[in-house]
Amino acid sequence: MQLFFQETITLPLTHLDEEESKHLVRVLRKKQGDPIRLTNGKGQVFEGLIFEANPKKAVLKILSSEDVAEDGFHIHLAIAPTKSPDRMEWMVEKIAEIGFHELTLLETTNSERSFLKTDRLLKKVISACKQSLKYRIPSLSPTVKLEDLFKSDGFDDFQKFIAYVDDTHENHLFDVAKPGGKYLILIGPEGDFDPKEIQEAFENGFLPVSLGKSRLRTETAGLAAVQMLQIINR
Repeated sequence: MQLFFQETITLPLTHLDEEESKHLVRVLRKKQGDPIRLTNGKGQVFEGLIFEANPKKAVLKILSSEDVAEDGFHIHLAIAPTKSPDRMEWMVEKIAEIGFHELTLLETTNSERSFLKTDRLLKKVISACKQSLKYRIPSLSPTVKLEDLFKSDGFDDFQKFIAYVDDTHENHLFDVAKPGGKYLILIGPEGDFDPKEIQEAFENGFLPVSLGKSRLRTETAGLAAVQMLQIINR
């Protein structure tokens, strides 16, 4: 059954916003009495019936709800936006399907783009979560400077990694990341991190890691990192 998203859900009757209502009634041709599943994106899934098939404001009758357990790990990807917004949107969509928990956009010395709107990215994330039946919507943070990220509190209990191009890498992410933990992994822009930024990362407890023998594009590196961390926690 297809999953729908509504941030605020009331009992016993609730409604979908206009975009979700239109998709339900106009696109899927659902009618009054048809079963429906929806989530608030906070780990709750609701089962119900269509009470009123209104394409502008569909009304639903909630019959039951269930709390879905959180993952036993946390993936925080901090990545420099690509010059093309489309490539970043593609990555965000795919890592949402695979599963991640938090995304921060980085401004670095060699960044090709210092700003990217997160509202469009969030729409991609929500759509991918609905398609892949995920009941928790990952959080997206606006662009921050790398130096400010280093100063941020809250990462003391994270396993911290920085991935960059270096033929001398001995640590593969698969080999050093421990399952069941919290991860913060940095991915740089197409021009990679500046050497001073890499040194500063080391000074702040980040471990250099390889994502494999191939030289990857920024968005591919982000996707690869999330997939590896998911496999480690399979």
